[in-house]
Amino acid sequence: MAARSSTATSLLSRTLLRATSSSSQRAAHLLETSARRVPRVESRAAASGGGDPGQEPPPPPADAMDSPIKVVSHPGIGGGEAAIDAGGSARKPLSLWPGMYHSPVTNALWEARSSIFERMMDAGAAAAAGPQTELLTKTPAQSRTTIVYKFATDDILREQYRDPWNEVRIGKLLEDLDALAGTIAVKHCSDEDSTTRPLLLVTASVDKMVLMKPLRVDTDIKIAGAVTYVGRSSIDIQIEVTQVDQDSVDSDMQSEPITLTANFTFVARDSVTGKSASVNRLSPETEREKQLFAEGEAQDKLRKRKREEQKGVLENGMHKFHAERLDALLAEGRVFSDLPALADRDSILMRDTRLENSLICQPQQRNLHGRIFGGFLMHRAFELAFSTAYAFVGQRPCFLEVDHVDFLKPVDVGDFLRFKSCVLYTQLENKWQPLVNVEVVAHVTRPELRKSEISNTFHFTFTVGSDALENGLKIRNVVPSTEEEARRILERMDAEGLLD
Repeated sequence: MAARSSTATSLLSRTLLRATSSSSQRAAHLLETSARRVPRVESRAAASGGGDPGQEPPPPPADAMDSPIKVVSHPGIGGGEAAIDAGGSARKPLSLWPGMYHSPVTNALWEARSSIFERMMDAGAAAAAGPQTELLTKTPAQSRTTIVYKFATDDILREQYRDPWNEVRIGKLLEDLDALAGTIAVKHCSDEDSTTRPLLLVTASVDKMVLMKPLRVDTDIKIAGAVTYVGRSSIDIQIEVTQVDQDSVDSDMQSEPITLTANFTFVARDSVTGKSASVNRLSPETEREKQLFAEGEAQDKLRKRKREEQKGVLENGMHKFHAERLDALLAEGRVFSDLPALADRDSILMRDTRLENSLICQPQQRNLHGRIFGGFLMHRAFELAFSTAYAFVGQRPCFLEVDHVDFLKPVDVGDFLRFKSCVLYTQLENKWQPLVNVEVVAHVTRPELRKSEISNTFHFTFTVGSDALENGLKIRNVVPSTEEEARRILERMDAEGLLD
């Protein structure tokens, strides 16, 4: 019995020894294999420049990049229309990027624009560069830029722009339009002299951006724009959006139906002194360009006249609206305050339509000049306006137009920004297309100074779908409860020509 036990123990020990030896051999083999692989890893790191922590590795070939961002052809200084692929991009040094809050399209535009600034500033530091002394004459064709959104074939791009109803997100599109307008302005103001400093170009206003029909997210979209008029220090830019089929991307722009037209006004400032700066002249060539130039000149005169009228109103302490109009607007509001049980149930006080949100402006949202990107502000304002109309109507609203946007003061990184919205008024004359006008006001708030200033005002118009109206949906009338609210309504209606 003891012998058998001893034999069994001996067999078990020899088995365990063999297993241990085999495991050790396998472990040694793995370690040897890993050791042999290490030089290849180091070799790859050395080849890519990874051994020097102070140097960025060179970009991989375009066909080896996983990023969907690539500039197929970027706008050059010399002019001509250059189409930019919204789904692709060429990598630039990180130091040239103004921030990282970008869509695929703004990425491509920033890179196209940064190449201009890179060339201009290579010769010396910005502080040493002097201002432009000789103005050039340029044609609209020299600033014309085109972007193509290849939604039909680019799944990643399509997903980034898709809203819950399978249409294009208007807020992101507004952001892209502002970036494109800025790129066009930079191209027009470039003087091809690397010894002069670039101008500081800021968005002053956006006028009448009308959406003709919803933009589908499964069909390619083309955006094209150019300078249409210049004043001494102002630049007017018109951008047209067309929805195109995949096989007609390279077709003539005029043959495609225009779904949206946007008009931007930029003003130029000296990037060092901050004073108003002159911009290059514009020489229209075609009949269409001459027509747009004449319209821009008339619009510029109208803007100046309105500024003078507003200045006179402020100096004289008078208002152009008669007391009768103010009283008529305030009459129903007084009923809500004094006799709420008898107030019209088809009306609502303006203050009861309000929504608000706030944020701290981050460095990732800045533009090339270190200020908060205007397209980001329009994006956030639109999202709040859409939510305000949604809560007011009780059904998904349909966006129609951006009535007007004013950029009154710059917004800086670190600012505490508050967006306040309300339904300003409704237009119910057409029962099959009632209109809801939403106002969004952006305030830069400085708690340390107990101070708040208006930086931007936005006006959007929405309607509702015909299905909801056929099912009995009614839009309520909005009434003011204070004289200040009544004046805001009348000012906006006058600007829209509704008081004539």
